[in-house]
Formats: sequence, C-alpha cells, structure tokens
Amino acid sequence: MTAAEATPELDLADPTGHDDRAFLGHPKGLGYLGLVEGCERFSYYSMQTLLTLYMVNYLLHPDHQEAVLGLDWVKAHIWSGLEGQPLASRIFGAYTAAVYLTPILGGILADLFLGRRAALIAGGIVMSLGHFLMAFESAFLFALVTLVIGVGLFKGNIASQVGELYGPNDSRRAMAFQIFYIFINVSVIAAPLISGSLGEDVGWHWGFGCAGVVMVLGLLLYLAARPYLPAETQGNSRTEQPRAKFARGDGPRLIAVLLLVPVMAIALLTNQEIFNAYLVWADQHFQLTFFGKTLPTSWMITIDATLSFSMLVAVAAFWNWIGRKTGREPDELGKMIIGSFFTIGGGLCLWFAAATQGAGKIGLFWPVMFHLVNSIGFAHVLPVSLALFTRLAPRALNASIVGIYYLAFFIANYTVGVIGGWYSTMSTPQFWLLHAASAAVGLIAFSAFKLFLANRLMSEADPLPT
Repeated sequence: MTAAEATPELDLADPTGHDDRAFLGHPKGLGYLGLVEGCERFSYYSMQTLLTLYMVNYLLHPDHQEAVLGLDWVKAHIWSGLEGQPLASRIFGAYTAAVYLTPILGGILADLFLGRRAALIAGGIVMSLGHFLMAFESAFLFALVTLVIGVGLFKGNIASQVGELYGPNDSRRAMAFQIFYIFINVSVIAAPLISGSLGEDVGWHWGFGCAGVVMVLGLLLYLAARPYLPAETQGNSRTEQPRAKFARGDGPRLIAVLLLVPVMAIALLTNQEIFNAYLVWADQHFQLTFFGKTLPTSWMITIDATLSFSMLVAVAAFWNWIGRKTGREPDELGKMIIGSFFTIGGGLCLWFAAATQGAGKIGLFWPVMFHLVNSIGFAHVLPVSLALFTRLAPRALNASIVGIYYLAFFIANYTVGVIGGWYSTMSTPQFWLLHAASAAVGLIAFSAFKLFLANRLMSEADPLPT
C-alpha cells in the first residue's frame, strides 16, 4: 500500500465570509486545491516509481555513472564500496526519508518568514526544476536535493488551506478532506500508468519530464486559484495565544508516543519496500508479458494504489457496519493488531512466490495477493495510527505530534534503503521472510502496548470525538 496522506483537521475560522458551494456543494477553492495537490502527488509518485528502476537499469551502469557529478565522492565518503542495486537502494532510502523531514522545516519557514502562499509557490517552482534536472544525468544528485527541498516547501503548506475554507462548525469539513484525498489517490494510480510507461517504454527522461510538466501545470492552477483561496494568515498571530502547559500524566504519554515511533517504523518496512527492492525483483522475475507485449514494471504500483484505495474504503465500511450491528468495534490498537496479521500475511505471499519460483518467471497471482492482503493490513494500521498518536499526545505538544508521527516514516524509509540493498546478496525467500518478521515485531509490540500500558494511558487521554 502506498503511504497514506493523513491530514489532521484544523479548527480555523472561515476566512471567505460567504457560503461557497460551487464545487460539488463545497467551495470552489477545494476543487482547485485538490487539482493542485493531485498534480504535485502525480509528479512525486512518478519520481518515486521510476527512481530505483532508473538507477538499477540505467544510471548506475559503469558506462553511465561516471557522468554523474558528485557520485564518486558519495561512493567514497558516504556509501563506500557499494555499487549497483545496493547503492541504488541507499540513494532511494536517503531521498524518500528526507522528504518526511523537510516539510517540518517548510512549515517553519512559511510561519516565520515566507508566508504559506509564497512557500508553496517556491516549492512548486523548485520541484519542477528538480524534475527537469533529472533529464541531465550529470545533475542527478542535484535534482534529488532540489526535489527534497521543493517537497518540503510545498507539502505542508497546501493541506492546511483546505481546512481554512470552512468555518469551525461547518459540517462539510470532514467530507472536504475525503474529496481532497480522492484527488491524491487518483494521481497515485495514474502516475505509474503515464510517467512509468513513458519512462520504461520511451525513455527514462520522458517519464521524469512528464512529472515536471504536470508539476508546472499544478503551479499554474494554484496561481489561477488565488481569488478562491483563504487569505494569507499572519505568521505571528499564534504567539498571541496562551502557551499550553504540561499536565499531570503527560510524561508517560509522551514516552509512549516516542516508543511507538520506532515500532511504527519497523511495521512499515514491507510497505515502504514496494518502491525499492520489490520493483527490482518484479522487473527481473515477474511474468509481465501478455499476448506478446511486456507491460511496464511500474504498473505494479498502479495495482497497489488501486487496491490500497479500495481497501481503505472497504475496511472503513466494514467496521462501520460492525459498529452499527454490534454497538462496538476495536479501538485503535485493536485495529493495528489486526492489521499486523494481514501485513505478516502479505510478506508471506512474497516469500511463497520466491520460494516456489523454480526456473521460470513468477506469475502475478501471489504478487497481487500480496498487494491485496498488505493493503487490508495497512488500512487497519495507517489511518488509525495517527489518531492514536494524537490521542496520546500531551496537549502542550498537540501541534507537533504530526511531525513526531512522521519520524516513523523517516526511519522506515532510511531503513528500507539499508535492508533493500541486501536483496542482491541474500536469497530472495529469506529477504521477504525478513520483511514478514518485521511485521511480526510490530504485532508483538502493539499487543504488548495494549496489554500492559493502554488501559492506564488511554484512561488519562482525552476520548476521541464521536
């Protein structure tokens, strides 16, 4: 399952001063913001889908890597002795880990210096530049740095504008974020089909260039949307509000949150590996030829994204039905424990596919089963884990808890970069069995947390709104 784009709801006043229902009963600005975010996510997931395949199948070959400025220094001082797929895995891990840190800095810059609108526009420009730099092999490392900076400036400064389109008591707010999320999911499904096909079938730089063009389109849409968006808020307005203080019991709850970060990181490993070693394995060993035509390997990401979105809807509907029928459903940790069983099952699907491969190619039955089972697992883990973090968080840190939460993704992606490099030296069944074991670690940790700590900490925490 592709990583969910969780966005907390914001309690901000309606800046528009009128009841705008021009877009599906919602403000016209929501349609613009959804399209802009869709363009940004299209460009990002185009890059993430193509990156490892591009490095392994082209850029890091001996006759191409010498042209990459700075790569010799990186190989000598950062990842000494690594070549080929292990080196590609480390670069992928560092890049995808960094994009979970820079939005924190981008938010700070927007609040204190640039303002949200200027930061977002700057991010869009820098991201577009990064995608176009990917057309030049020599600029590869500079392109990655540019993209990381661009995502940091852009990502954290668009979702907050969705909440500001509505007053604090507007019942449309929750549906607005669901519509916003649909734009994201459609983009994640489309990116591998379009950019992935261009990159693999026409030329790698065509795929990256397509991502850049779509990012420019998103930037132009944002500029055109200005009359329909919330006015810029003053960065220092928050300082006029009283500062929250730590309350009794906040210490253990903060420790619990910090302990859950590495646990979440371990539980995420199988999911985050999908864009890395999994794609290399699929490219080398999956039977992707149908009626004489070989499909792009990147289409596996479209399969994953489609099943991910479907299972998010299906799982939410299932537990809603259970709740209506029985009057109760599992709490956050209960759902995360259930999800861990499915995640283990997904990893075992990959293990079984590798263990039974034989001399031929691997059919798509077990890989598709992996995407299905893993998506069910993460539909139980990812949406509710942020709710668990915010429920446990001390009030004094409520605004910072999302940044703390996404440290799990930073750790997971960096770790995937390390473990993904083992694909070239470890037997493939063992490699995927290791990932199933990482999900088992998450299961044990979530179960222990629920058994020994949850009752006391949850009773001290504020109940979630119903």
